[in-house]
Amino acid sequence: MADHQNGTAESVTEVWHALTNWLAAHAPVSHASLLPPATDDELAAVDARLRDRLGYGLPAELAALWRLCGGVRHQVIEADEEGEVGSGAFLPGGVLFAPSEALGLRLPAEGGHDGWGGGARVVPWLTRDEAGPLQGHYAGDIGVGRWNLVDEPVSEPAYPSATAYLEAVHRTLTEGPAGLMGSDVPGLVWGCLVWDDPENPGLDEAFEHWAPVH
Repeated sequence: MADHQNGTAESVTEVWHALTNWLAAHAPVSHASLLPPATDDELAAVDARLRDRLGYGLPAELAALWRLCGGVRHQVIEADEEGEVGSGAFLPGGVLFAPSEALGLRLPAEGGHDGWGGGARVVPWLTRDEAGPLQGHYAGDIGVGRWNLVDEPVSEPAYPSATAYLEAVHRTLTEGPAGLMGSDVPGLVWGCLVWDDPENPGLDEAFEHWAPVH
């Protein structure tokens, strides 16, 4: 697969297909968590509201990604009695927001101040904190980095594009090394791809069933 530093709609489509093909082969429950594509009307409405409220539209890569998958829905896993495993959290950054979720999180209250780093032209993309998301990863024309509504709103980008981020995920899964993207490494449990730190696991009861990909 080509190494894309400057992502495009075409490049993110290519790497998303490669990643989801891997899920279908190795983590079918995670693959079953993928929702259908967002509609053109839904994306047009999100784009229009961003332009109206903040002066910029949807990043091309993120719009292209949502045209392939409109978010995730966790599957019921009978063996997971503690409810530890989110089947849709197959990316190291967590779950993919649906367009409406991302928009609601990004827009300031009507007439309110934009608290996202002085109007940073980014859109929340991923979070590991679904119950009340306060941090995660953003996507924008500047690349992919972290957002945090408690501390520094928007950090410097860690990846030059969403394509580059997803390529790093795919490379970690298929080639390694396991720690390419940090201390959390990819593993499989009950048909799901879950990233965890073997030295300091976040999983509890499920950890004994979790097997590292590498």
